[in-house]
Amino acid sequence: MPKPPQPQPGTIARRTWARFLVILAVLNLIWEFAQMPLYTLWLSGSRSEIAFAAAHCTVGDILIATFSLAIAQLIIGASGWPARRYTEVAGVTIALALAYTVFSEWWNVEIRQTWAYRPIMPQIPVLGTGLSPLLQWLILPALAFRYARPPHQPGDKAKT
Repeated sequence: MPKPPQPQPGTIARRTWARFLVILAVLNLIWEFAQMPLYTLWLSGSRSEIAFAAAHCTVGDILIATFSLAIAQLIIGASGWPARRYTEVAGVTIALALAYTVFSEWWNVEIRQTWAYRPIMPQIPVLGTGLSPLLQWLILPALAFRYARPPHQPGDKAKT
């Protein structure tokens, strides 16, 4: 019996990108609603304002993830990704997203005052960044990378 045709590497990469972003979008939407009580909007906003904020932030999260993954692939030089250097690309993606999150939280809470934390938001000393957004970018991309990874194909020389 002949083997079924194997997808081309570019197709596998596009599918992995798509799976990663869809999984991450769903996880981030859930996280955004779950962490909303840690922000002042929870007390001052209407239901529709809270829902809009969660959706808006989720779109921002997808943009952060997209740019972080693209830059990580450029930095790592990940030709052959996801079959090769999957873990390295994931690690750099998460590091870039974390760095941007620290900047963005500082910029939007301290400088622009676009949003504010409630006193119940644990904050990282010195940075002043909320713990929840940091955990969000440590946990959720790691889960998304875990579940977006294509299954190992026989004959692949996969390097993590």
